[in-house]
Amino acid sequence: MSVAGSTPGYGSASVPELVVASFNTHAGVDGWGRPYDLVAACRVIDADVLVLQESFAPEGGPSDAAAVAEHLGYRLLEAPLAPAARLGPHPEPTGGWGPVPRRSRIDRRLWVGASRKAVARHTGVAPSSIEPGTWGLAVLSRLPVLESRVVELGRLRRDFTRRAALVVVLDVEGLALTVVATHLAHFSHGSPLHFWRLRRELPGAGDLAVLAGDMNFWGPPVAAALPGWRRAARGPTWPADSPHSQLDHILVTRPVEVTASEVLDVGGSDHRPVRASIHLGV
Repeated sequence: MSVAGSTPGYGSASVPELVVASFNTHAGVDGWGRPYDLVAACRVIDADVLVLQESFAPEGGPSDAAAVAEHLGYRLLEAPLAPAARLGPHPEPTGGWGPVPRRSRIDRRLWVGASRKAVARHTGVAPSSIEPGTWGLAVLSRLPVLESRVVELGRLRRDFTRRAALVVVLDVEGLALTVVATHLAHFSHGSPLHFWRLRRELPGAGDLAVLAGDMNFWGPPVAAALPGWRRAARGPTWPADSPHSQLDHILVTRPVEVTASEVLDVGGSDHRPVRASIHLGV
């Protein structure tokens, strides 16, 4: 984080500036179950506040997000959302990010909302080769944390897990910045209901606030569903190997000015991370 008071165009006041990013990690593996270096990817993202979706925590062990926090010196807040299972690398990968179609049930290497026994039954993989754990949401911060809470958004009938928002209030050079992290269901599952519930819990349009996450929805309808918020970054994020749609978003309120943004090509997930540089008005 830097103080932008001496930067041309910002005036003489000392205005806090920071980088916020969001990354759906796909549990640290590609579609064939091959692990990639999530810590290295997050080091390249280099955000002061990093929102991670699909962080995997093996049963009895620390989560992927915890490993990133430990290696890169972040404060960590987590919201486990569902049981999950991660399979080892596919024995016969045929190229590309993963099997085609992407949602092939037989070849899927990450299962959410299913037990080890159920995954073994669907895939034919021996239970001993299936790593059980939990799947969730995390906020990593280089800034002091003033408070945090989890807002339950509920589970939709066609979705495979409950959804939630992780609300974190950070101390940014004496200013309180609210960061809301989420991972919403696909719109075909009825996610407008989640947007409606989320909208009731968000800070006001005049507050210092950021909303970030995988929304499983395109930018214009996301902005329409959240009056008073504007998109801070634009660019296709999915599928990562040949992106054509933006599902991953950062939105900000009126007092937050966006100075730069980009979609990054790092990591081995099916999503690309999105990053925005912002500074806070007073």
